Amino acid sequence: MDKPTHLLKLFPEMTSIRPQHVPRLSQLFSFSIQNQTRLPRLLFPAGEGRGEGERNRFLQRFQQSALASLLLFTPLAQVAFAEDTKPTPTETRKAIERGARFLYENQNPAGWWSSSELPALTALALVALEMAEASKLDVKYGSERRRALDFIVGSAKPDGSIHRGQLVNYNTACSLMALSLVDEPRFRSLIVKARAYIAASQIDLGEKGKLDNFHDGGVGYNSKYDHSDMNNTLMAVEAMRMSELALRRLDKPNQPLENDLDWKALEHFLASCQNLPERSNNPSLSGSAEDRGGFIYHPGESKAGEVVDEQTRRVALRSYGSISYAGMISFAYARVGRDDERVKAVVDWLGRNYTLEENPGMGSEGVYYYYHLMAKALKAQGVATLEGPKENKIEWRAELKTKLLSLQKPDGSWQNPTKRWMEGDSNLTTAYVLVALVLTE
Repeated sequence: MDKPTHLLKLFPEMTSIRPQHVPRLSQLFSFSIQNQTRLPRLLFPAGEGRGEGERNRFLQRFQQSALASLLLFTPLAQVAFAEDTKPTPTETRKAIERGARFLYENQNPAGWWSSSELPALTALALVALEMAEASKLDVKYGSERRRALDFIVGSAKPDGSIHRGQLVNYNTACSLMALSLVDEPRFRSLIVKARAYIAASQIDLGEKGKLDNFHDGGVGYNSKYDHSDMNNTLMAVEAMRMSELALRRLDKPNQPLENDLDWKALEHFLASCQNLPERSNNPSLSGSAEDRGGFIYHPGESKAGEVVDEQTRRVALRSYGSISYAGMISFAYARVGRDDERVKAVVDWLGRNYTLEENPGMGSEGVYYYYHLMAKALKAQGVATLEGPKENKIEWRAELKTKLLSLQKPDGSWQNPTKRWMEGDSNLTTAYVLVALVLTE
């Protein structure tokens, strides 16, 4: 079965997108942009830290991690591929193979990558290797795969969660993705229990069953704090959709599963995080034209900072790149297609702010996550070209592929010199890039 056919299984049929038709800010809002003062934006120079297997093949093209990104300013001596040259399919495949070899050669003998306390990191590396089809590179990969799966299974708890004491939902969701992709019957019961755990962790604050809180419908860490956020929500919805295909019987593809998310409640949470104030009563959403359509981290916070109205002193939250792609792909998993005004608005923001030199709004922080989610979101919503800031058509696949190949290190890895969100971990960033490159093939 070819890739387009696979896509139709997870996402609805979508028509062409015309983001320029999104209503102008002046038609919708009274929040005067002339009276706003944008807080100073921090710039971060490079190096400054902070059986049914066939149908699952499709899901491999959409597996996610929690924080992807890319290098911004690489010394010329490190550049392995000239950015003014488009890579051939053979060159892209070789880069993927080199990255895959780096991963399976850097696995701990106990089966984990990077940390024995965070099964998510092992799960993300495993998914990247599955997508890169590492089994075709070296027969030895079978032993690495088996040890990684044993480590993940050894992290499972009686309540269905999969973790080692911290970041419960994040670790559970990433582990559920990995178990869903490997397509082995022995993991079915673990998949069912993990789905039940994630479904039960969907946030419902205030009166139960009523969407009376801006965080309702999302998912949080279920350990670090009580409210939801966009990153954990994306991890959860992606894991639920991937495991859904792993569990469904081929002869009953539309049969409801026992445990699932409230997908309409999810849309409520997404509205609370998208800078479209007409869609939500969240007072923290920005009415600024430059933020319109993009996303914030959660209803009360943006990692990119704030906008303050000089007259009213109202604080509104800025849109930024990686989390806006998280919103875009979350819509896809919620079966909200690219002809919907909410999707058009986020695509418009991403096109206007398109760059491969930084994570828009965040500088070098989280730039590998930005690249990772860019590939997944645009692929999921079927966007072949973006309309750029100068109304130019952007062939994002070719540009992203070229950029990533130029940043690969001699040992086959990728690493962000800006270390926030663990992007100094070359195992994590290499896993992010492998997924992105596979989606550009």
